[in-house]
Amino acid sequence: MYSTMKRNNYALITGGSSGIGLAFARELAANNWNLILVSRDKNLKNIAEKLEIEFKVDVEALRGDLSVETDLEKIKKRLRDDDKPVEILVNSAGFVLHDSLVHGNVERQRIAFKVMAEAILILSQAAVATMKKRKNGMIINIASTSAWQYNGNYSALKRWVVVYTNSLALELRGSGVSATAICPGETKTNFHANGGLKRPGIPSWLWCQPEQIARTGLQAAKKGRAVYVPTMKWRLIAWAFQHCQSLARFVSYKLVTGRVEEMGQKHD
Repeated sequence: MYSTMKRNNYALITGGSSGIGLAFARELAANNWNLILVSRDKNLKNIAEKLEIEFKVDVEALRGDLSVETDLEKIKKRLRDDDKPVEILVNSAGFVLHDSLVHGNVERQRIAFKVMAEAILILSQAAVATMKKRKNGMIINIASTSAWQYNGNYSALKRWVVVYTNSLALELRGSGVSATAICPGETKTNFHANGGLKRPGIPSWLWCQPEQIARTGLQAAKKGRAVYVPTMKWRLIAWAFQHCQSLARFVSYKLVTGRVEEMGQKHD
């Protein structure tokens, strides 16, 4: 499925204009995959054109907001196109969600549910319907090691992604279609800055690069892994969070209180 041969097949990537989504786009384009980039980014068309020139593949720019039903329908329609079939769906769209659960913006959290859970459910189902007919395809959902922490609704949503993808992978067994949840640790992107926050003050050696996430994530998906945590250091951290709840709660408490305080200062 993940091949270096040029074909009339496409990979659709939500959140494909920046960060981990763009890293997946570049990795796939370097291996001769045609792309459909989905994003709200006003510069999406320019980004698509640059990728076309650099990698000499077809790149479609599909502007859309995953929290808007009409935009979601537009993306579903593209996933069902048999003339230019989508073989890989990467659900990477997301945003910082570190508001207080007590005093936070409920509307922002509602939108987060739509973008980081409901859209994954809807788009994955649409993609699988056509992929199963061809007995070939990959669903890749970007989760996070935060799935094993208690960092507000962001952790809750990422945990949902892990459980949903695991369940989907079981249901797809033997169909020729795979589902993989990729759970990166802290990664050097504009993710925090776009949410108006500072990057976490963790040691430099803990940071991952988006290119590394995309390259190894695609390899894991090709092998049919249902859940994959990139890099050994973050696999060990995720394992520790899973098996030592007191550690997960302690780290989460430090993160939550720090972020809530930072967000409060921003609002003040």
